[in-house]
Amino acid sequence: MTANYKNYLPLPALALLFMMLTGQAATAQKWLPGYFIDVKGVKTEGYIYPNPGGSGPFKNEGFISFRDEEKSTPYYLSTSDLQCFVAGRDSFVVAHAPGNETWAKKEFDFVRVAVNSDMKIYATRGADSGGGGGKKVQVAPAVGIGTGTYGTAYGGGLGISIGGGGGSNKSKLSYYYGTNTANMKHLTGENFIDVMSEAMADEPEVVEQIRNHNFGIGNVEKLIAYFNKVKASHSN
Repeated sequence: MTANYKNYLPLPALALLFMMLTGQAATAQKWLPGYFIDVKGVKTEGYIYPNPGGSGPFKNEGFISFRDEEKSTPYYLSTSDLQCFVAGRDSFVVAHAPGNETWAKKEFDFVRVAVNSDMKIYATRGADSGGGGGKKVQVAPAVGIGTGTYGTAYGGGLGISIGGGGGSNKSKLSYYYGTNTANMKHLTGENFIDVMSEAMADEPEVVEQIRNHNFGIGNVEKLIAYFNKVKASHSN
């Protein structure tokens, strides 16, 4: 029996179609609708690429790429220019690396509020437990609105990888806690129960799961997702 190939695309056409779809997906992932709030408190809407890679406008500072319109010429914005920005459903604030740490050889960078309460949880990649070492920022899901010393976080959503240098980053996800970015300290296995119970105190069901050791420092992402789910159920 002879196969009928009339309804199939030739291999070169399939390859071209795959490349086009891949390129469209990559573009969609890079540029997200959002806005930034500058150091004067002015809000500007447009499109943001949170992880442009390469060298930014200022040494030792994180930066993003911004377009006023979807197809307009992009320009860079550094931490010196901004209080915060939102890309898609993700919100970021400007923070100074705590203590003697550096973040991807940066003193200032954008960090994401993972849990937004009086005791906030911040998340980054590549930070060590006490100091030194570079990192690129990749944040966990955020919730609500929060104000820190270096800016304000808005909205909430999925994780976006940001930080100088671009590219993929497989370093361990690290968490901080504090009432604002100026007093961030590392979340550890030793302080996990107390800190997360305080940060998630508005949801007793979640706190019970924490104190029953159903979550730990190794699965903070799952805990945050669970917390967000419980929190969202109250608004339905």
